[in-house]
Amino acid sequence: MISLNHFLAVGAVLFGLGLAGFLTRRNLITLFLCAELMLQGVVLNFLAFGRMHGSLNGQVFGLFIITVAACEAGLGLALFLMLYRRGRSLDSGIWQTLREQGVPAAVDSEALPTVVAEVHPVLTVAGRKPGVGTPAEGASRV
Repeated sequence: MISLNHFLAVGAVLFGLGLAGFLTRRNLITLFLCAELMLQGVVLNFLAFGRMHGSLNGQVFGLFIITVAACEAGLGLALFLMLYRRGRSLDSGIWQTLREQGVPAAVDSEALPTVVAEVHPVLTVAGRKPGVGTPAEGASRV
């Protein structure tokens, strides 16, 4: 039989992983997923306590939390789309442009690394031996 401590431990691990990811990442989608992970850890704890006490209160709270999470997902997606259209990035630093007039910008303690564009290899057309054809003869870049 699985005891209450097992449920609480799994819920605490879920919440801790979500919190660590939320505090260390800058991508908005990752932040959103970490917040959802924290909510699921809380839901698991509510369900475990409801089962322990033999009442449906934990399930009712869980249902409300999942409903709020679904609403949050819709609003979050709308925000992500609007911020991506505006800044062509999902970095949370984009929010700096939305601050009020006169409020100083928050500055990171270290600079972000520059992203170098990846060069993809030239692939040969299917059925040919590598090195036989040139890119001009039909080999495409991926």
